[in-house]
Amino acid sequence: MAGAVPDGSQFDARQFDSKMTELLNADGQEFFTSCDEAYDSFDAMGLKENLLRGIYAYGFEKPSAIQQRGIVPFCKGLDVIQQAQSGTGKTATFCSGVLQQLDYELLDCQALVLAPTRELAQQIEKVMRALGDYLGVKVHACVGGTSVREDQRILSSGVHVVVGTPGRVFDMLRRQSLRPDHVKMFVLDEADEMLSRGFKDQIYDIFQLLPPKIQVGVFSATMPPEALEITRKFMNKPVRILVKRDELTLEGIKQFYVNVEKEEWKLETLCDLYETLAITQSVIFVNTRRKVDLLTDQMRCRDHTVSATHGDMDQNTRDIIMREFRSGSSRVLITTDLLARGIDVQQVSLVINYDLPTQPENYLHRIGRSGRFGRKGVAINFATKDDERMLSDIQRFYNVVIEELPANVADLL
Repeated sequence: MAGAVPDGSQFDARQFDSKMTELLNADGQEFFTSCDEAYDSFDAMGLKENLLRGIYAYGFEKPSAIQQRGIVPFCKGLDVIQQAQSGTGKTATFCSGVLQQLDYELLDCQALVLAPTRELAQQIEKVMRALGDYLGVKVHACVGGTSVREDQRILSSGVHVVVGTPGRVFDMLRRQSLRPDHVKMFVLDEADEMLSRGFKDQIYDIFQLLPPKIQVGVFSATMPPEALEITRKFMNKPVRILVKRDELTLEGIKQFYVNVEKEEWKLETLCDLYETLAITQSVIFVNTRRKVDLLTDQMRCRDHTVSATHGDMDQNTRDIIMREFRSGSSRVLITTDLLARGIDVQQVSLVINYDLPTQPENYLHRIGRSGRFGRKGVAINFATKDDERMLSDIQRFYNVVIEELPANVADLL
């Protein structure tokens, strides 16, 4: 990765790395503490018995790399910055850390978790609830698009953990429906996304309202320099658990490309693959909401069953569609990057990039949907003549070789 980048490339690896290094060295030496202790079983982490029961009941057997190193520092009450790719178990890492430290006798909000999208907040709420099943944890997701009065009612009846999107959480704090007095843990999930979505000011506003002595956890798949800057203001000698960019492997996910030459030939190619898609559950990514609608219509005209979601749909519709997809009654989902991070469907084993992502970083969020927790998965990238540069950017960024799709794709799934 010594930075030989073709002209006009969107992504400059050297700049990314040098900005990162500069930021960490400025006063990084005393700012971060590092932690390399790894625990190769959940039993060794000193967790509460009932939390362990929840972890095993959820189906985890052995902790993933981030869990081996990340759960214990969080449980000790340390500030942490943890970076690892989607699908490696970041959510369960901070959920375990939160659940370990709650005082269950006190029915007041003690942990606040922020996420960039409603889908992701609801996903985190599910995991928190499942892992804390035997602890009797009360969790509530505070997200836009739902009834404010209902939120107020649930909050006033008392919860231990609030997971939410910045807008609605700030609103609840401002209306004093959410009382910050007992909050001792503050978690930002997908911090990079939050910043790129312009939630920075809202996050600061929320932080201002929280008690001064508070534990902060920042979790993210990519850590752009701005995300590290935000941590300076919030955090106190955080433990930094970082999976380096060239270790952001997408192990277990076989990656291929199909040379489609021209944009207008993609549809035929997809239809040829349809039988293969429907064997398993698959997600198809396109780059715009308009294209989600267009491709959905084109597929349905050809009698192929597909579901679709994008950010213009109201929350209710998206929920129904995601439920259909999760239950398996629909097997092919067409969507945009916006929703990539909120889709946690354990069975997805095929991801198709009908359009290549516009940023190499997004490639990881998309294909990290498949093969979660070490299950195997396949990613197929449709590449036109114009995509050659992006395809080579992606291969350099992740240090992978993406090969041409063989004829026997069904055997790989």
